[in-house]
Amino acid sequence: MISREPTIERLVIARSLLLEPFGLSEATLAKALANIATHRIDDADLYFQYTRSEGWSLEEGIVKSGSFGIDQGVGVRAVAGEKTAFAYSDDISEAALMDAARTVRTIAAAGQSRKVKLKRTSTIAASRVLYAPMDPIATLDSAQKVALLEKVERMARAKDPRIVQVMAGLAAEYDVVLVARADGTMKSYDEVLVGMAGWLRQSQGLDDAVARDAAKAMMAKMPAWRG
Repeated sequence: MISREPTIERLVIARSLLLEPFGLSEATLAKALANIATHRIDDADLYFQYTRSEGWSLEEGIVKSGSFGIDQGVGVRAVAGEKTAFAYSDDISEAALMDAARTVRTIAAAGQSRKVKLKRTSTIAASRVLYAPMDPIATLDSAQKVALLEKVERMARAKDPRIVQVMAGLAAEYDVVLVARADGTMKSYDEVLVGMAGWLRQSQGLDDAVARDAAKAMMAKMPAWRG
């Protein structure tokens, strides 16, 4: 069970990365959910996600490649009976959020199950922080990451004098997810993960480790823009 303090901290991080830079607030989220609820639905969620990834590869003591990426987006889901409507956008803004809300409301009202990707608008967040203070990827700078790969290479060569080629790679990904529910609650990735893993344990009789891995796999597909 996650204690209250880490939960609050995670929500603060999520807000600072996914809401505040784009001028969004809990009132904005409530407005979007209320828009969806103008049609009779059983459930609705808003999914926000920020992902930063980085990769390095070293071969024969030379850095062969380095990759860096930042992805973000918002997805909206509405459930009416057995029908589920999704709308998603790579743009995080009030306009994109409300557009997605109206789209899923229309789909749900038509009694359909559909997934729609919205056109991206050129919205730039004011005072956007690309590297979050809690981002673990940033705990080592580029030189330190390369030095780590070089150390791995030396250790590998020291194992056996017959080794003629060593290739080493380093990959990292930092995800921040915020889920806003129709009942007004907001949850971080970890809270949703714990809840889903618990449901899998109870409903399918899985042990803790298997349930958690299964929940992670399911959540990797949850944000609509991942699909």
